[in-house]
Amino acid sequence: MTEFRAVGAGYSIGDLEVDDMYGNYRNKRSCYYVITSGDRVVGCGGLGPLDGGNKFTCEIRKMFFLRETRGVGLGRRLLLLLLDEARTRDYKKCYLETLDRMWQANELYQKNGFQLLEKPMGTTGHGSCDRWYLLHL
Repeated sequence: MTEFRAVGAGYSIGDLEVDDMYGNYRNKRSCYYVITSGDRVVGCGGLGPLDGGNKFTCEIRKMFFLRETRGVGLGRRLLLLLLDEARTRDYKKCYLETLDRMWQANELYQKNGFQLLEKPMGTTGHGSCDRWYLLHL
């Protein structure tokens, strides 16, 4: 996230769950995927209940890709997989937060039906994010 100056207070990289990703995503309402090429991690992303939301709203969380793997379809494939996972977990809405300067991410979300919101949802603690999206599943 240093590439986008997204380090420190108000960004997801500082969330407590980062210290135990396996433990925090190992439940019926969450999942997390890691994408590798050989022995190298090139991308990742997951979903879980939206903090401060209702039981029908999930959040796409910590979806990142190395610069050299962006624009080749991996992000779209992971996003579609996560949306399928959300549906199987009986979520009705999918929320996410990002930054305006992450133009490729914004483009991906918009092309896949996410609608830009005027303000954030839930209580994620990501006050430094300036773009919020919602998709009705």
